[in-house]
Amino acid sequence: MDFDYFSIDAILAENQKIQCTFKHEIPGMGHLGGGSERDIAMLSKIQIPIWLAYTIIYSDWAEFNIPTPFGSRVRNALKAEACSVRLSNLVGAGGLWYGFGKTIMDILSDEQANEMSDMLSKTFRDRLPEVIDQAQHFAVLGQAGAGGSSANTAQSFREGLDTSERELFSLAQESAKRTKLWYEDSGRSKH
Repeated sequence: MDFDYFSIDAILAENQKIQCTFKHEIPGMGHLGGGSERDIAMLSKIQIPIWLAYTIIYSDWAEFNIPTPFGSRVRNALKAEACSVRLSNLVGAGGLWYGFGKTIMDILSDEQANEMSDMLSKTFRDRLPEVIDQAQHFAVLGQAGAGGSSANTAQSFREGLDTSERELFSLAQESAKRTKLWYEDSGRSKH
C-alpha cells in the first residue's frame, strides 16, 4: 500500500480515530471532543483521527492505548485461526486493517512497533494462501456458470477481507480465469 500524500488508502487509514487520554487541561480546544465544552479537561478521553493524534501525542499532551482492532482479543483470534477473522469488520473506511495498523506503528515505541509489524506480517502470510485458493476456486466456478450459493459464498468471503486482500483476490481470480481460457483455447486440454 502506498503511503504518500496523494494516496487515498493513506488518507482513509489516517482518518481512523483512536482514543486519547489527555494529560493536561487544554484551553480552547474542547471542540475536538465534539461537545459544547470550551476546554479539554485533564484525563478526558476523546476519539480523534490519527493525523491529529500524531501532534497531540508527540507534544506529550495525551497518550493512547492500542485500538481494539489490534488488542489482545483480536491477536488471540488471529493466532488461533487467522483466516476466520473478518478483518473488514474491525475497522471502518473500507476495511483498511493493514493500513490502520501501519499508521498506528508510526506512533508506537520501537518495541511495540516491531510487535505490531510482526502481527501484521504474520496475519498477511497466514491468510494469503486461503485468499489465493478461494479466488482460484471461485474463478473456476464462475466460468462454469455456477451462480447462486457459490456466488453468495464468494461474496461473503470477499466481504471479510481487508482492502489489500480484496485487491489480491481480484487479481488472482482474473489470473485463474485467463489461464483457464488460454488453456482451453490453445487446444492443450485435448491432449
